[in-house]
Amino acid sequence: MSPSASSTPGPAPRFAVVGVPGNRRVTLFQDAVRGAGLPAARVVSWLDVLRGEAGFLPGETVRMDSPGEDAEVERLLRAVGDPTRVEGTALWYVRFNSAVREVARAAAAAGAVLLDDPGDVAVLFDKRLCHAVLDGAGVPVPASPTSGAAAPVVRDWADVRERMADHGLPRVFVKLAHGSSASGVLAVETAGPGRVRATTSVERDTSGRLFNSLRVRRVTTEREVAALVDALAPDGLHIERWLPKATRRGRATDLRVVVVAGRATHAVVRTSRSPMTNLHLGGERGDLGEVRDAVEAAGGSWGEALAVCERAAECFPDTLCVGVDLLPATGWRRFAVGEVNAFGDLLPRLTGLPGSGAEDLDTYAAQVAAVMNTARNHRATATA
Repeated sequence: MSPSASSTPGPAPRFAVVGVPGNRRVTLFQDAVRGAGLPAARVVSWLDVLRGEAGFLPGETVRMDSPGEDAEVERLLRAVGDPTRVEGTALWYVRFNSAVREVARAAAAAGAVLLDDPGDVAVLFDKRLCHAVLDGAGVPVPASPTSGAAAPVVRDWADVRERMADHGLPRVFVKLAHGSSASGVLAVETAGPGRVRATTSVERDTSGRLFNSLRVRRVTTEREVAALVDALAPDGLHIERWLPKATRRGRATDLRVVVVAGRATHAVVRTSRSPMTNLHLGGERGDLGEVRDAVEAAGGSWGEALAVCERAAECFPDTLCVGVDLLPATGWRRFAVGEVNAFGDLLPRLTGLPGSGAEDLDTYAAQVAAVMNTARNHRATATA
């Protein structure tokens, strides 16, 4: 389904957005709604959802957005007062899924249309489940010994070491199963007994509490790596092979590709001198044209790279928009999917890819256009 404009007349959709009032995500979505000539979206606070006070109107189109960047919402979801703390993601997952189901219940009761499927959301926020779904659909993903609900639980560093040895993985990413934005991630390298190091943004204070930092650092002793992993493990861990990424100008490179209504519409290149390319951790935006040229020069296919992202999105058919982390392998000819993100569309001022139907639209405007097209198509079918 293309998000490009249509001339079919008829009443326009009325949006409601579940989010954090005043947050930049909500503001950007409101800009897109108004830019399409529609009335402003009605904002439903995640706080109201968590308090059981949320309601929707008949016929509304309901979009859910991230509950992040609100200290009180974080406290209610994670039972942690400091939003920079890492702990509490397992509790966050349970409570957030409950909140999402409450949104779905209230929307269904009102006769509203939900753009994000609760079942999809539950999988997207568990890296172990998401990996298994992608792998089962034939989407290329890094090898993982923790893929799927039946995989043994990782209890501590000893378990990580055992999985690495059993599966022949000398370099892995250890991730919080329910983490986001590289929170709680360690890029671990081993080179024989006692020779372990890791790259991470996790900081541990003298009392053992874990904090997210904007500073990526190297951990050079197995004892400290073990202490970090042991502290993270109660919230659930996912282990993946550390794939060597393609580089540009000596910087590791990957892409965030936004898929709207089944089509790859937007892409941003992320580069870094560390294994983490997240922009808030010092990663930088790269040149998309250079990446496309590198892929084609190597004998690869840019179209196939985008098709990999679209196949990943097909695993979540009842969710309008996802953000896919695409990992180009060394040599630029092969690609794998690192993660699929439910709220991976925060790419301000980025307009759509050529041929996507969203060339002049940002990620939010593309979603609004896709909803409008769907409504128009339904009306045209009903009157045919």
